[in-house]
Amino acid sequence: MEPPMEQSGGEQEPGAVRLLDLPWEDVLLPHVLTWVPLRQLLRLQRVSRAFRALVQLHLAGLRRFDAAQVGPQIPRAALARLLRDAEGLQELALAPCHEWLSDEDLVPVLARNPQLRSVALAGCGQLSRRTLGALAEGCPRLQRLSLAHCDWVDGLALRGLADRCPALEELDLTACRQLKDEAIVYLAQRRGASLRSLSLAVNANVGDTAVQELARNCPQLEHLDLTGCLRVGSNGVRTLAEYCPALRSLRVRHCHHVAEPSLSRLWNRGVDIDVEPPLHQALVLLQDMAGFAPFVNLQV
Repeated sequence: MEPPMEQSGGEQEPGAVRLLDLPWEDVLLPHVLTWVPLRQLLRLQRVSRAFRALVQLHLAGLRRFDAAQVGPQIPRAALARLLRDAEGLQELALAPCHEWLSDEDLVPVLARNPQLRSVALAGCGQLSRRTLGALAEGCPRLQRLSLAHCDWVDGLALRGLADRCPALEELDLTACRQLKDEAIVYLAQRRGASLRSLSLAVNANVGDTAVQELARNCPQLEHLDLTGCLRVGSNGVRTLAEYCPALRSLRVRHCHHVAEPSLSRLWNRGVDIDVEPPLHQALVLLQDMAGFAPFVNLQV
């Protein structure tokens, strides 16, 4: 609900209380502005200087900022105003800024927010190693990072991240096509103990060498996405089944060298795999052909 606006003219009615008369720190900031969408806050701060000051005070105390709440596209100047005073951010998502976001825009924000735990930069192709360097140096509590479709991410950039982010648990490297086995091996050896979720999807340079090293060094790994990793084969999958007891989901669609028998151990454990077991495929085919499926006890 959008807060009421201050009266624009005339005398105030006896006993009436204007919104801005309420205590800012004790009432307006924790109990009113926290429920106002960012898009509405931008409009609210245009009402008066007092409202502008109130909104800036609220923005300075933000813990979570998602640019998608402002709109599908956000101008550079608007982002700069919104994050100008923010120094306590724990979550930052900037995907709607992917067309123009640069190191010069982002690095100062990272430097002011060392408490960041989650950063989403999917598709931000104008960034460089400098941004990852700032993250690694200034945000030691980082747990979740999305770099999907960031073509600039290479082995050197990932190495710096692996060296300096001891709390890293979730990492999305989808379509980071410069990364090769060597970079993933280094990541596994340095940060494997804490990794719970990793996407290496759509990267033809990643093969069994990387997957086997991940398996041996990531005992807490729960989710692994290898979709479209054309060099991954059955050996890598078998190693995952042997060394990753916590694995809950595995994506291997379009991994043409992964044979169905290598997945059987994971299927038997109930791991969610995006390739259906052979028996299920046969039943579906039979149902399509005959219009019915026989009852089969799949627990046998």
